[in-house]
Amino acid sequence: MLRLTWVQPEDLLGHELRQARQDGREPSAVEARWRAAGGTDAPPRAGASPDRASRYLRQLAEDLLDELADLPSRLNEPTELAEIKALCPQWPDAPRGGRCGPSCGCGCDVADRAHAAAAAHRLEPRAPDGAPHSCGRSCLPPCLKGLGGAPRGDGGPPARAKPSVGEGGRWGSPRPKAGGGTRQAPAGVPAPAPPPNARAYHAAWLGRAVGCLLGKPVEKLPLHAIRELARATGNWPLHHYFTAHGVPRDLLLAHPWNRRSAPTSLAENIAGMPEDDDLNYPLLNLLLLQRHGRDFSTTDVAALWLDELPAGRTFTAERVAYRNLLTGIEPPHTARHRNPFREWIGALIRADAHGWANPGDPAAAAEQAHRDATLTHTANGVYAAMFTAAVIATAATGTHDVHACLRTGRSVVPPHSRLAHAIDHAIRLAGEHADFDTVVDELHATHSATHHWVHAIPNTALIAAALTHADGDFTGSVCRAVSGGWDTDSNGATAGSVAGLLAGDPDALPDRWTAPLKNRLATSVAGFDGTGFDALAHLTHLEATRS
Repeated sequence: MLRLTWVQPEDLLGHELRQARQDGREPSAVEARWRAAGGTDAPPRAGASPDRASRYLRQLAEDLLDELADLPSRLNEPTELAEIKALCPQWPDAPRGGRCGPSCGCGCDVADRAHAAAAAHRLEPRAPDGAPHSCGRSCLPPCLKGLGGAPRGDGGPPARAKPSVGEGGRWGSPRPKAGGGTRQAPAGVPAPAPPPNARAYHAAWLGRAVGCLLGKPVEKLPLHAIRELARATGNWPLHHYFTAHGVPRDLLLAHPWNRRSAPTSLAENIAGMPEDDDLNYPLLNLLLLQRHGRDFSTTDVAALWLDELPAGRTFTAERVAYRNLLTGIEPPHTARHRNPFREWIGALIRADAHGWANPGDPAAAAEQAHRDATLTHTANGVYAAMFTAAVIATAATGTHDVHACLRTGRSVVPPHSRLAHAIDHAIRLAGEHADFDTVVDELHATHSATHHWVHAIPNTALIAAALTHADGDFTGSVCRAVSGGWDTDSNGATAGSVAGLLAGDPDALPDRWTAPLKNRLATSVAGFDGTGFDALAHLTHLEATRS
């Protein structure tokens, strides 16, 4: 029997009941009807329950999904871009000399900006030198809120040195890397973004692959299992790829590696970067930018998926949205119709290319991420993508440390949203505790009982904590992100992308991480299978510098 994951109505209903409780709806009456009919919870880790429900239960689940969608929420967590921006008083402005585009503040008619709702939070347009903008209107001054490094004690990270997994695998101080490392702009001195560096994009692609590969064997495993497997081989604190060599048989029986990933992702098996959706989506978004430029629409994203993305390579919210497209439902309704995964991590893992394409313009990056994300996600699922894109756009300048990047990312998240609170809490924990295991334990105590392991809120919080605690150091960032559990490969990929970009050069990344990749990426995205990361960096650089 083919039991397709992430689309069975009886499973979707269980996930939607939990989503309703999280987003401020009251599902008790609907849940009581489901239980009385014999309905069960959704599987806690698998994508589908083992057995098909009765015809009656499946029909009931579909009806109840529609009823739950109609319930009102008590929370003010909008998905529309204009409403999001209106709630973000520190929304970043476009850099001086920036191109006209979706985040341009000059008033020109560019697609999908919706600046009117946020006008009360912005300055009157006026170029510092009086020079006209390329559209004929004067340009906003370059506020670049959050890009400069804040002074310690004024919103910046605590003064203590962040511990990091160094070359010896101990939580020690981050080691500066020749030609890379994190960089800090002078406090309070905004500046236009320097030209992007192709080698920095090379490091970002490699970092994304390394972090993903590190997390693949332990995806879906509970936190204690990840720790036990690593400790069994002397790899804790985590400082190298996982290996099965030396792991006791009874431990492997109790906590088997991810079935699909172990043959290609354990240290002894790695021979290039295997296919993963965490790499497929950046490839798709590179195609998106090549075909449509930065002013693409959500419909362009949908059409590209139908042309280039095999349906079997989609999961959770992306699979439901893909199914909705095939049944004639149009964006953005694809994100809401019977889609209980609309606040999970899928949009976040698609965000990197939007940051890469907009170095020094986090507002444009966030707006691009929004147009992409709303095909499949709403509210906090969208905010997570916007946050990630803004962080990466800031890191791409090469002039700001990881803490400034995270502050800028936080500025595009509505401050009273659940995601904003989770990010703030995670960064605060990372500043308070020298032992990252303590940070992780606190995060799991906060989120694990209420959120699925793929949900965007706990995973985004973990990524922010890992980057903060490691002070942007590459090894420290990817190892912390993966060692924290939940969606290990996605978290490692995003942390690796940010930390690689901050390192600024592929030579700044340790060989033990990058050499096994063999400069080769496997993918089912047509035209990219076997492509080298250096070639991908070149293509990314072309899009980042395209006028």
